[in-house]
Amino acid sequence: MAIEEAQVEKPLKNSSANVKFTGKETLLPNRKPDKPRVQLSTFDLPYITFYYNQKLMVYKGVEDELTVVADRMKKALLEALDEFYVLAGRLKQDEEGVLFVNCDGDGVAEAGVEVMEAEAEGLTVEMLAEGDALEDLMKEVVPYTGIMNMEGLHRALLAVQLTKLKDGLAVGCAFNHAILDGNATWHFMTSWADLTRGELISTRPLHDRALARCTCVPLSLPSSPSAHEAADPNPAPPSALRSRVFSFPEHFLLRLKSAANASLYPAETKPFSTFQSLAAHTWRAVTRARCLNPNDITVFAVFADCRSRLRPPLPDSYFGNLIQAVFTGTAAGPLLNESPAFAAGLLQTAIDAHDDKAIRTRLEEYEAKPKLFYYRDAGVNCVAVGSSPRFKVYDVDFGLGRPKRVRSGGNNKFDGMMYLYPGRDDGKGIDVELTLERKAMENLEKDFDFLPIDDVA
Repeated sequence: MAIEEAQVEKPLKNSSANVKFTGKETLLPNRKPDKPRVQLSTFDLPYITFYYNQKLMVYKGVEDELTVVADRMKKALLEALDEFYVLAGRLKQDEEGVLFVNCDGDGVAEAGVEVMEAEAEGLTVEMLAEGDALEDLMKEVVPYTGIMNMEGLHRALLAVQLTKLKDGLAVGCAFNHAILDGNATWHFMTSWADLTRGELISTRPLHDRALARCTCVPLSLPSSPSAHEAADPNPAPPSALRSRVFSFPEHFLLRLKSAANASLYPAETKPFSTFQSLAAHTWRAVTRARCLNPNDITVFAVFADCRSRLRPPLPDSYFGNLIQAVFTGTAAGPLLNESPAFAAGLLQTAIDAHDDKAIRTRLEEYEAKPKLFYYRDAGVNCVAVGSSPRFKVYDVDFGLGRPKRVRSGGNNKFDGMMYLYPGRDDGKGIDVELTLERKAMENLEKDFDFLPIDDVA
């Protein structure tokens, strides 16, 4: 279907990076979808009061003009939407309060992906790729900051911003998190990039959400995002947050894994994984940085992929949310005083226990009493993990080479939230994008047990 033109926006006011928007369009799939109505499953609904999931990919040394690169990427995006058509729909709620995606809209108000083009000659790749992610800069290159997923009732479910930098290109994407999880996000991004390079999509998405859960769950949505936040029974006090990427090289991860497993007897239990060892290490370091009292409780939350945990399992190509939060916790005293195996063991036990029965029990509890969630529901003094180093984020090549950095936007970042990505150089290390209160981050940066200075990538 033809691309529908929209009015070009004016440059942002008071923009230190001098970002100037040069175009805005709505892209519609070329063909009618196989399933014009896709009902959200119980796996999707908990994220309706989260915010759009923002991702930024920064590419170095793009020689072509923005219009040339953008046209090539938009043409491929149209092809991708023929397969990933849910992203071009709009959220709807029927008379019973059941949420679904209308994939059969007939106009800009009813369907389409929002694509913006911009130029920022004052911004460099290094400014976005290294060190702290300055919130003001991220807002200018990643769309939909501060937009709640429930706003997909009248907004695009995917918004893309292509920004020409002084020495490269920034690709900022905002995905409605009530529609898809990280696995599905990177399935789409990889497929879009493949099409841009003239290749075919290797794996088609599976859109039948009834395979995951076939239950209609009515929701009573708040009148607005601000009304939802105002109703938070345990609002967090305002605090200044900082986000930073820490790069853990392979040899340091092996050291952490060896330390976590050192106190285990060979026949006692299965060994701790790299993820469990790194998560335990980070949990302990953040607890030190927060200066918690020995009796203070701290919680660790992992958003676990349930595709392989269900019986029967579902394939990686399932396109939607198929994750659940897995929790464990303890007092700060034993967490810090015991060996790393103590923390790793708590994580391993909680993750291993989250089997098909536990997943379905959680679904049944939600269906019996649906809830609209807040950040504080993650737990007290929380460390929470999203994304996964298994996602091949640095393979997203639009014909521009590998990204110099992949990181998250400002949405869904709260004190203790961290995102894991594969190391950008060889994929064997792990990048930890961590958000903490400013003072705790300062303490963490001085903690050479967390990441010794000679191991910084």
